[in-house]
Amino acid sequence: MKRVVRLQYNSPVVLTFALAALAALLLGSFTGGRMTRLLFSVYRSSLRDVFSYPRFVLHVLGHGSYAHYINNMMMILVVGPALEEKYGSHSLFWAIFLTALVSGLVQWLFFPGSALLGASGIVFMMIVMASLSGMRDGYIPITLILVLILYVGGEIVNGVVLSDNVSQLTHIIGGLCGAFLGLSMRS
Repeated sequence: MKRVVRLQYNSPVVLTFALAALAALLLGSFTGGRMTRLLFSVYRSSLRDVFSYPRFVLHVLGHGSYAHYINNMMMILVVGPALEEKYGSHSLFWAIFLTALVSGLVQWLFFPGSALLGASGIVFMMIVMASLSGMRDGYIPITLILVLILYVGGEIVNGVVLSDNVSQLTHIIGGLCGAFLGLSMRS
């Protein structure tokens, strides 16, 4: 007998997020970046602008290039399915939404002269949540400590030393959201 191989949409939130970000990238490419600026970047704009509100969250779907998209999606596609299996699709969706909202609001409030786009805050949130997933009562996993030192500590150092177009603050916010959400979802 011939065995039939079927595809499984095994991680609906993670896969839908990756596909939505790809659609945003393609839409931005086809419109010369206009749709990326209109919907998938967060920046200081009037609160009378109806598009200001969706940008607070949708900025995590926007990416400046294919390489930017691939770098973020690789980590999300590796770490995300295990988180979705552990915490459930509903909880992971809200973790992504809240992290996007917090980082979008911080960008809008405190950095009026720049725009933010990309899923790196979501990546850091997932990395910290994944390292917290092995936590047992009364024990702090060494992996969590190493992740905080290497990723979040590295971002603090990069934020002070480098002047590039990478938002280290977004990475730190993502890591802090991951710690808060990971600890709150454990209970």
